[in-house]
Amino acid sequence: MFSALKSPNYRLWVAGALVSNIGTWMQRVAQDWLVLTELTDNSGTAVGITTGLQFLPILFLGAWAGLVADRYDKRRLLLLTQTVMGLTALALGLLVFLGVAQLWHVYVIALVLGVASAFDAPARQAFVSEVVAKPDIPNAVALNSASFNVARLAGPGLAGLLIAWVGTAPAFMINAASFVAVLIGIWRMDVTALNRSAPVPRGKRQIREGLAYVRGRPDLVVILVMAFLVGTFGFNFQITNAMMATTVFNRGPTEYGVLGSLVAVGTLAAAILAAARGRFRMRYLIGGAIGFGVAGLAASLMPSFWWYAALLVLVGLTAVTFLNSCNTSIQLSVQPRFRGRVLALYMAVVQGGTPIGAPLVGWIGDVLGPRWAVGLGAGIALVAGLWALYLVLRGRFEIRDDNPPTGALPVTKTD
Repeated sequence: MFSALKSPNYRLWVAGALVSNIGTWMQRVAQDWLVLTELTDNSGTAVGITTGLQFLPILFLGAWAGLVADRYDKRRLLLLTQTVMGLTALALGLLVFLGVAQLWHVYVIALVLGVASAFDAPARQAFVSEVVAKPDIPNAVALNSASFNVARLAGPGLAGLLIAWVGTAPAFMINAASFVAVLIGIWRMDVTALNRSAPVPRGKRQIREGLAYVRGRPDLVVILVMAFLVGTFGFNFQITNAMMATTVFNRGPTEYGVLGSLVAVGTLAAAILAAARGRFRMRYLIGGAIGFGVAGLAASLMPSFWWYAALLVLVGLTAVTFLNSCNTSIQLSVQPRFRGRVLALYMAVVQGGTPIGAPLVGWIGDVLGPRWAVGLGAGIALVAGLWALYLVLRGRFEIRDDNPPTGALPVTKTD
């Protein structure tokens, strides 16, 4: 379950990421609460726009960001992107602390953070394959997810308590400080122990080359389509939980933070189970999407706050089961020289669809009610999972391995 931790570099990486992720989740909750209750009159649309702006750059810059990750030193690139992301948190914290924050300030800062995140995401995902050996990649991906979800468990609850006590500004300040931990971890790594892939030399049409590689892999196309549908319409927990807590159940910031923490209970459980498995299985990819759809639909119908909260554990478990399976299949099967570009495309479809999905979900919540917003995302995820299951049953979907051990031939995985 913890084989990746034998690498000193990975221990530095995961420890720094844990601290930073706690701060990130605190900021996410504080940002949504700031927009929803302090800068607007419970506008789900405004929260959706804020979230959309934060993920808009990855939709337009993702392809170039992936090429940058393939072409340049990922460690140095991460030092730059993490610094910029920390500064955006500091700027928002100061604006709120001084009492001058306006909605357009949040929009601008969310957009700047999105640009930095667009270049950070593919480099961060691909860097895992350089920190550990290939046999430990599934475990490293799962432990990364576990670290992320421990933070997701702690961060929203801490943010809810902090907001109730002293307001939103300290949450932004804490997030800004938390980036120091990940920067120290990256800086202290032993660069001679990294399994660096050869940088892609400059050339023409390299983005097209990456897209052509994906087009030649029908298995990747299916995974990316599923990730787009589930990510765009299903993974809007900040918006739907905020609307459900305030509008449907008439609860405050503490209960809103509890909802985020309960999602994290499920996501952490899924990450631990994935670490214990240590290998990719098709059933978890498809079952995760179908299970997420069923759990989300059930949650949208719950009559009380605590019944809704309880279902979020299952929602979180199935969501991360799906995401871990997508990430692991790409990390293991894609040729190293294309890894950054393919992971950038993956992050673009998972997160880049948010500028479409988040405002739409927020608008549906305002017009039809939050339950419809939750049910829409869940229903689309269910359809995506059933579509992939149909392809498997018809023999049209299997994972191809283009990155076998040295001297071995490419193989397919049909389990």
